[in-house]
Amino acid sequence: MAVNRLLTFFFLMISCNLYFSQDVTIKDDKVLLDGKQILKAEKINVAQYSFFSMKNDEEILLYQYMDNETPSYVSDDYFILNFLPEKTKVESTDIAKIANFMNSKKGMEKLVKWLLKERVINHDGELNPERVAIFKDKYHENITERTLR
Repeated sequence: MAVNRLLTFFFLMISCNLYFSQDVTIKDDKVLLDGKQILKAEKINVAQYSFFSMKNDEEILLYQYMDNETPSYVSDDYFILNFLPEKTKVESTDIAKIANFMNSKKGMEKLVKWLLKERVINHDGELNPERVAIFKDKYHENITERTLR
């Protein structure tokens, strides 16, 4: 009897996980969520990506990777998410949230999944201003102001 309950619970957890998983891919400068385009993406260079709204082609997010002027020392690296319409910057050292070794496109796919999970971006690719503020409260580390130059 206990085995049946445990097995039922296990299958329930797997089905919930599969139900809530979202397939985000970036292909041909299009950000696709379960096959539907929600944003446009532009790779500026290895360390920068821009994301644009489908509605009015406005740039809504600029991602920048900063090596903190120490290219050989990676422990002080961080990234900046600049939500342009909200005039909000988030600086974080939690590279694991988006890291994917030597493939910036896969890292940006992880970034979009993270923003969808935090409800910063909705399923139509639009920013949620209230969730942007909450996201900043949760993850902003204020690195630029803490760093002496």
